[in-house]
Amino acid sequence: MRRISGRIPAFEKARLSNRTYSQEGEDRVLARLFDTQETGFYVDVGAFHPFLYSNTQIFYETGWRGLNIDATPGSMTLFRRFRPHDTNVEIGIGASPATIKFFIFNVGALNTFDEALAKARAVEPFRIEKVVEVPVLPLSDVLARHLPAGTAIDFLTVDVEGRDLEVLRSNDWERFRPRYVLAELFGSKVEDGRDDELTVYLRELGYVPVAKTVNTWFFEDSAQAV
Repeated sequence: MRRISGRIPAFEKARLSNRTYSQEGEDRVLARLFDTQETGFYVDVGAFHPFLYSNTQIFYETGWRGLNIDATPGSMTLFRRFRPHDTNVEIGIGASPATIKFFIFNVGALNTFDEALAKARAVEPFRIEKVVEVPVLPLSDVLARHLPAGTAIDFLTVDVEGRDLEVLRSNDWERFRPRYVLAELFGSKVEDGRDDELTVYLRELGYVPVAKTVNTWFFEDSAQAV
């Protein structure tokens, strides 16, 4: 058992508390995975809101820094206010540079580039309020532009409503290799998720599943595993 000194570091205090900002407690799992690591760097794709459903806010509060990316027009206003020490980028992530349709709902957490998913979700009380054209870039391009030189990514969290695999495929894994990757597989059971296309893709890159909430899977880079 690890000895606990008289002075508990800030991140350890947060880890030992019951506080969570995530939708399914993902930040609590991450806090356990990183244990007493007090500083680090995250990349949040589909960041949505600095507090609501955030996998990164608890890390920001304890001294970590990161890059927040979201396609929703105006989404970075709150991030610039409440995450001034982060880098906050308002853009979509896609396979190649383009401008594509983005479906905006009356509930912002449902916003998506996926037209089929948007139509399926447009059932009262949820509705599409407007469709806008939004620029997208590959994740590798955004990281090349905005990741501080020499910075290692401790974890990448992706939540882009049906396009997680496309986001992951747009990365340059030789150049940008997070220790952990979080991605959504809706309704997946442990035994089923192992054969999902996203899981297979990450496994081929050397990432293995190490934890799971209801819909979010946690993958660790086997080369960086302790």
